[in-house]
Amino acid sequence: MAKSKSAIEFYKMSGSGNDFIIIDNRDLSLDVGDLPSFARRVCERKISVGADGLFLIEPSKIADFKWQFFNSDGSVAEMCGNGSRCVARYAYLKGIAPQKMSFETLAGIISAEVNNDVVKVRLTDPSPLKPGMKINITGSEIILDCIDTGVPHAVCFIDNVETCAVVEQGRKIRRHEYFQPRGTNANFVSVIDRHKIRVRTYERGVEDETLACGTGDVAAVLAAAQRDLVDSPVDVIVQSGETLRVYFSRKNDSFMEIYLEGLVKIVYQGFLFEEAYK
Repeated sequence: MAKSKSAIEFYKMSGSGNDFIIIDNRDLSLDVGDLPSFARRVCERKISVGADGLFLIEPSKIADFKWQFFNSDGSVAEMCGNGSRCVARYAYLKGIAPQKMSFETLAGIISAEVNNDVVKVRLTDPSPLKPGMKINITGSEIILDCIDTGVPHAVCFIDNVETCAVVEQGRKIRRHEYFQPRGTNANFVSVIDRHKIRVRTYERGVEDETLACGTGDVAAVLAAAQRDLVDSPVDVIVQSGETLRVYFSRKNDSFMEIYLEGLVKIVYQGFLFEEAYK
């Protein structure tokens, strides 16, 4: 089938199991109507491309570029750790930005470095961590450490994440009245040793467990560091089976110089026909 004149070029990329649709909209010519609806439709699995989120690359006056980012449910998110790594490799491959770059997000300016298929990003400094928060979930009290690493996260330490009911428990935490109106992402964490942890995440906006969550992995590492359970750098084993590495510095109770590093895969390049989103 020949490419339609109205077809939209896109890349599908995966950052350790988080998959995204990326579109170059630097000329601001994308004409698809309501963007949240467009994002919901193209991110829907089985009947369209399917992804955890959609990125539109747009011009910036203060960085190499900026993005608009939509979760798969069409909601806008301030930041995405694995998405930032995917966008950085895309921008480098397309000649949009150099190997070392910076880009504008709602959470602030993110810097990145691309080395073949490994991308390392420096995240914005997080909010102060709130440890030991107790909330009631259907009659049971659970203890959470809460921190905003670009988006809000709640971290729950458990003995074995493999047996955890991530979707059921995560959904209850995500919608708990304490976290409204924004809601929160929920991360379930087991510490393996001082340089390795295992994390599973229920993501707000996707409304399901995802195979990885970069900002959630950072939140989990910082919460573990606050409890004096880990030292930088920390390898994070995510649900996809891949490993992300988190670096951080600490001064008293403040965390800074936070980096997230891992593999980024190009899944495919294609064209969206109107049938995929109308």
